[in-house]
Amino acid sequence: MNKQFWGFGFILVMVLVLAGAAPAADGKAAEGQTKGAGAAATAPTTAKEGNVADGQAQEPVAAPTQSLKGRVVDEKTREPIAGALVTLGDKFVRTAPDGAFHLEGAGETLKLRAPGYARLELAASSLGNPSPDIGLTPLQVKALYLTVYGVASQKLRTAALEAIAANGMNALVIDVKGDRGFIPFKVDIPLAEEIGAQKTILIKDMPALMAGLKEKGLYLIARIVVFKDDLLAAAKPQWAVKARGGGAFRDREKLRWVDPFRREVWDYNIAVAKAAAAMGFDEVQFDYVRFPDNRGAGFSKPANEDSRTGAVTGFLEAAHQALVPSNVMVAADIFGYVCWNTNDTDIGQKIDRAVQAVDVVSPMLYPSGYQFGIPNYRNPVKHPYEIVYLSLKRAQERTNAEPRRFRPWLQAFRDYAFRGGDFKEDRMRIQIQAADKFGSSGWMFWNPRNIYPTGKFVN
Repeated sequence: MNKQFWGFGFILVMVLVLAGAAPAADGKAAEGQTKGAGAAATAPTTAKEGNVADGQAQEPVAAPTQSLKGRVVDEKTREPIAGALVTLGDKFVRTAPDGAFHLEGAGETLKLRAPGYARLELAASSLGNPSPDIGLTPLQVKALYLTVYGVASQKLRTAALEAIAANGMNALVIDVKGDRGFIPFKVDIPLAEEIGAQKTILIKDMPALMAGLKEKGLYLIARIVVFKDDLLAAAKPQWAVKARGGGAFRDREKLRWVDPFRREVWDYNIAVAKAAAAMGFDEVQFDYVRFPDNRGAGFSKPANEDSRTGAVTGFLEAAHQALVPSNVMVAADIFGYVCWNTNDTDIGQKIDRAVQAVDVVSPMLYPSGYQFGIPNYRNPVKHPYEIVYLSLKRAQERTNAEPRRFRPWLQAFRDYAFRGGDFKEDRMRIQIQAADKFGSSGWMFWNPRNIYPTGKFVN
């Protein structure tokens, strides 16, 4: 991740993306309207004449359609939660400003989620008459990140879990499909097997690992790298981003990318996301959900600001729709400067479109990544509080979204751009203070080596 520009040539890449991009001055579904995430629910079917004993198959009886009403509120304050997602089977609605919903669908389990709150599932039959208030428990996600190799390493995993426990944290971000396209545990996705994404299985018993992490009360986030996928591009060259002189485009790490316009690429990554949801992750987080920062790259369609933004947003919307029945939170990682830039930063990311497409937007607010600073703060490493707080405020001002719709990535690695030294307990604490002051639904720390301070950095 930018994170996404870790590895070779990080600084050069960021300069290319951000050169000339000056900071800017300054949707959702109709409330209460049912949407279908698939085929419409049907009325109960009548069995054909005959009986099973005589060898005649009986058609399955579809679950009856129910009409459910209620109001979603904060469990502690009892204040209504607007925009919460309420799901029954393959139907869902968003709650109105007063927290009310009316949902018609088929299924036995009512599922609810909202940014800043723990997910909830309850029996649809438990909703009585009159319509009840359903309370969601506030949840501020406080996470560390582990790579594919980090989570598979008992040493690195144990150290991260110790840091989480010592600081009263509650979440872990885990690579499910990392920067090189590998999926480190077995999934039932034929294309993953075909392209070699299952060649290196680092986690032999993923259910056991998940169960152990869940026993610790951790909120688990599946990081899925989307359009940077060397394995998929190599196996399916017709889906790869093309180089100016022909052949596949390669970035500064010599890795290939896949074309964000290709629906086949969307489908593959959505399949990986569904596998993560089925594995028990609480959230799916899409990273590298963007175009490569190279104007010489070629795609299956003309790439301009509108088409790039449409492709990136279109994928996020399709993924969000596909994951509705799973009741997992859906998040997207974006560049920090996207909070400020009014264009798509030449990569298809716009803050207002991203907020409309997913539950949570996670801007990467590493001070080291702001090579040009922000207004009034040209050396960002000396002003980590202002970088985090003001970037989040600018994002909110431009989107009119609630602060809980944002959860930033923060810096826990050594500065590489300003000779500013390491980011350990003190600077980590300052960044947390900024995110908390803004009112974000939590924060996540990034270190590509997965080595975190052993001292206290959370107040």
